[in-house]
Amino acid sequence: MFLDEIKQGAEQDDAEILKQSRDNPVLFETLVLRYEEAFLRKARHILRNDEKAQDAVQDAFVKIYMNAARYQPVPGASVKSWMYKILVNVCFTAWKKGKRDQEFNALLDPELEEIIKDSKEEIEREARLDRDTIVSLLSKLPVTLARIIELHFIEGKPQREVAKVAGISEGAVRARVHRAKQAMKKLLISQSK
Repeated sequence: MFLDEIKQGAEQDDAEILKQSRDNPVLFETLVLRYEEAFLRKARHILRNDEKAQDAVQDAFVKIYMNAARYQPVPGASVKSWMYKILVNVCFTAWKKGKRDQEFNALLDPELEEIIKDSKEEIEREARLDRDTIVSLLSKLPVTLARIIELHFIEGKPQREVAKVAGISEGAVRARVHRAKQAMKKLLISQSK
């Protein structure tokens, strides 16, 4: 019976499995089987620790299951991107906790300061996490705004070049950048509540 339900789930899309898993928890295993390896790779990349990555993936799947009823389809985004957002948030929380623990231990024992990794590496990791957060937020923006943000901030193109690529004026680019920043700020505020 269990295998029949898993096989049935393998033929459905993620949104349908997530919806049905509220009434039939066995179906949720289909999502775990589909995404566990990719989630582990992402978590290892962020946390740089296999054990912490495995814990984060398990926590993420629990949160995904517990919040399945709250999932709302967003144009241009998939269940997969929603699930990745949860995973990245769980990893970021674990990373921040690990960083706080390291800072606390460093205060207790000055010799530990030598063991703590180079701050440049930590800054780079934090920048990658910030990039993941931005990509997650971009999936919730209208396509016209998201494309401008991708070109300007992620690809690093100056506004003049963004205007040429998008086929709009530089003033329109500035206006869209401003609107996108405001929209992303609102999304960040709503996420933190």
